Amino acid sequence: MPPKTKSPGPITSHLGSATAFYIFFGANLIAAIFSPIQDCDEVFNYWEPTHYLNHQYGLQTWEYSPEYAIRSWAYTSLHAIVIGLGRLLPFTTKVSEFYMLRVVLALICSLCETRLYSTVSKTLNPRVALFFLIVMIFSPGMYHASPAYLPSSFAMYTTMLGFSAFMDWSGGIRTAQGIFWFALGSLLGWPFAGALIIPFLAEEALLATFTGELYKGFRRLFDGTVRSLIVLALQAAIDSFFYQRLVCVPLNIVLYNVFSRGNRGPNIYGVEPWHFYVRNLALNFNAWFLLAILSLPLLLFQHIVRQKTVSKQTLLRGIVFISPFYLWLSIFTIQPHKEERFMYPAYPCLALNAAISFHILLASFGSTNPRDLTSRIPPRAKLVIVSAFVISAIILGALRILGIITAYSAPLNIYEPLHRKEMTNPGDIVCLGKEWYRFPSTFFLPNQVRAKFIKSEFSGLLPGEFSEANAGFGFFPGAWLVPAGMNDENREDPGKYTDIGHCKFLVDSHFYSVTPTTLEPDYVSDTDSWEKLSCASFLDAGQTSTLGRLLWVPDWPFIPERHHRKEPGGICYLACIWIPQDFKRPTAAPYPDWSVTETKPLPYRPFRYGPKYNVTMGLRNMHWDEWIELDNHYMKFHDLKAQRIIERGSKCSKTAPEAFDGACELLEELCDYLPQRYPSLYHKTDIGMDNIVTGESFNIIERPLKEDPMQMAARFVQDDLAIMFEKGDGQYYFLAGSILLAGFWRLEDKFGMPLSEIHTSGDVPQFKEKLEKGMMNFFKRVQPDKAVLRNNYFIQVDDCLPWSHSIGSEDSGGIGWFTAEKNKAIRHHYFRSERQSLRRLPRSGGVVFTIRTYFHPITEICQEPYVPGRLASAIRSWGDDVSKYKGKERYQDVLLEYLDKMHQEQLKNGLDVENEDKARAYPY
Repeated sequence: MPPKTKSPGPITSHLGSATAFYIFFGANLIAAIFSPIQDCDEVFNYWEPTHYLNHQYGLQTWEYSPEYAIRSWAYTSLHAIVIGLGRLLPFTTKVSEFYMLRVVLALICSLCETRLYSTVSKTLNPRVALFFLIVMIFSPGMYHASPAYLPSSFAMYTTMLGFSAFMDWSGGIRTAQGIFWFALGSLLGWPFAGALIIPFLAEEALLATFTGELYKGFRRLFDGTVRSLIVLALQAAIDSFFYQRLVCVPLNIVLYNVFSRGNRGPNIYGVEPWHFYVRNLALNFNAWFLLAILSLPLLLFQHIVRQKTVSKQTLLRGIVFISPFYLWLSIFTIQPHKEERFMYPAYPCLALNAAISFHILLASFGSTNPRDLTSRIPPRAKLVIVSAFVISAIILGALRILGIITAYSAPLNIYEPLHRKEMTNPGDIVCLGKEWYRFPSTFFLPNQVRAKFIKSEFSGLLPGEFSEANAGFGFFPGAWLVPAGMNDENREDPGKYTDIGHCKFLVDSHFYSVTPTTLEPDYVSDTDSWEKLSCASFLDAGQTSTLGRLLWVPDWPFIPERHHRKEPGGICYLACIWIPQDFKRPTAAPYPDWSVTETKPLPYRPFRYGPKYNVTMGLRNMHWDEWIELDNHYMKFHDLKAQRIIERGSKCSKTAPEAFDGACELLEELCDYLPQRYPSLYHKTDIGMDNIVTGESFNIIERPLKEDPMQMAARFVQDDLAIMFEKGDGQYYFLAGSILLAGFWRLEDKFGMPLSEIHTSGDVPQFKEKLEKGMMNFFKRVQPDKAVLRNNYFIQVDDCLPWSHSIGSEDSGGIGWFTAEKNKAIRHHYFRSERQSLRRLPRSGGVVFTIRTYFHPITEICQEPYVPGRLASAIRSWGDDVSKYKGKERYQDVLLEYLDKMHQEQLKNGLDVENEDKARAYPY
């Protein structure tokens, strides 16, 4: 008689809990580092409020308005504490804070997964646990969910702990612990996650009823309820502290999402067909989703038809374990508004169901019972079939994950250039247009660099900004001060937009399959206005096949061409800040026969006949040879400037520290240009330039310079000089200048002002209506290789070039034309004309104004043909605003009478008005 064989012992797992943890953590760590943010709700409802708690500013959604209070500050605070502790470490940046929190979330998820893995191994079967691990780490769904900063991910963590508590009865029934974990996920996280506890509570009720242990069952339920109420009380206290009023956030969430009607409620954010989650889960879990759906039929078949157990649990417990996934999928399939993240809490349930199904199938497939058809399949063939299935599922999941990394990670990668040294300044503005919903949060922007929105085709409600009030408002006033323009109906608020003129940086996308619109132009291709700082590929869905969109498809010869990704779109970081360019001004030709004593000033007469006076910038292209004009008034101007520098110094010449490099660049440009154009006056040297006529020698390379660089530059030319530099708000500021011969305005009154304020403070006529927009656009577009000229003119009733003392003392306040003496004799009337050049410096990006003044007695220029009549017509065409600005009321009677008289004399002397256009052309 053969010896009796021993029955095989229980299958033991070769994968311990510690090893499982490392595998889980390794997979989740990859997700934390590389996973793109799937949902803008994660950014604006969680990352941004956390940024506010840690950095005192950030973007605010309507859900955080105290009027609605449907987001929990208690939940956000937990994450802010993690970041706060991380900031104690040296060398932390905001980007590192972002990834540090993600890594912590990945760690917490891994611990929860390991806990459930161990429970499944002990409670059900080690092989089920192993399959559970495989599903969890190779599914794209978990790649998104594990490091996500979302209440649904938080609820997923607590679901795993709740499942572990309810499943593991070793050492006693842990109902209270299970209730606590589900309550924690429902209250701090997402209230609807509480639905997953229903099968376990039903089991508890049945258990208490059939065993007669109603008291013990009630006590367990009561214990869990008390723990839950403690959590709720703590949460309400924290949320009420932030909102400064008593609130119950979980209740508010339920009221809004379940009981809202009309223009309120979740459906206003979009609805999806019933099969949305079927398609989504099939994509994110491939074959494992099908197995999860089949878990109940397979379990019933195994227990009822085959009458064989596949785990240590009864059929009833098996049904309890697998039913939460069916319950969750049913509830959310019925809801019209659907989002992928709503499935996150049930992902572990799906993985568990799939693992149980696969285990049942393997038990049947591996049967050696002669009555089973599968027993006839050779063991090696079975191994190949099973291995092929598992490997295929793993490969599909890996290809999907790789596809996500390669196709959608651009938003996490394009912000790096902003963190380079001296790239940004506090207050700089990053604008988001059609790419607003892919913004990965203010954690990716340098300190005090702000994100704002420009108008796009989106017409819903965008986030505002948390109030940054501090004095007298206590802790975190942005949490309880009611923000403007919020509503719970997704109605657009125009106050959430900023003008693109204020944008220093802009995030935009360019896809070949997308047609630009008026509200969403192709900024990436607008190279006249924007410079590319950073670009990264992003999948262009319109150019990619369905397979290419779903998976990463290798570019292998045997794969059809239609499945390859073609012409990938991209997301770009654009900057209107200046990036140094290699432009070199063309060498200037010497001025023909130029003489410091003989070359006369050019006769600029930039006025036109009436009856209409047009307020325009009046720009025309400049030839590079003509950048700076010098003439036989050079020595007069030179000596006047030298005297003014002695008398007034920094009142007339000043350079802001941040503009020093630009001012030195101007010195270099002048020292290169002037010896080329005026070789009889200037000689270039290794250290700068020599003035041959005055004997001055200028050293522009020594540091420190002997004088302010703008003051030194002013000594070179007859012009006044000014440089405008762009700041973070998109405006150009007057940060370097030497204004020695301005006549009517003082540098100290305008220095540091933005371009617009310089003009509005000077009451420039029709600036807002006709000039501002064009001027701002010009400053953004002008390139180093394009320079322009413009001219203007004034009447002055004294002979002082540096300062018109007729309007008052240069050091007085409250001066203007209203202080000037009225109707002075014509011999006191002077014609003051300015020739201004504007060009951009290639290295610093500053826009340089040169302001050359031509100053002549009216009686002198009226000897020229056509001038008296044309000037009189021009003055009469001035509107009231222009007349006030130019002081017409103080001199018009005397001046116009004289001009008319001189014009009549010219006509009597045979002047042919019809031939004027042949004789002289504007501005001469």
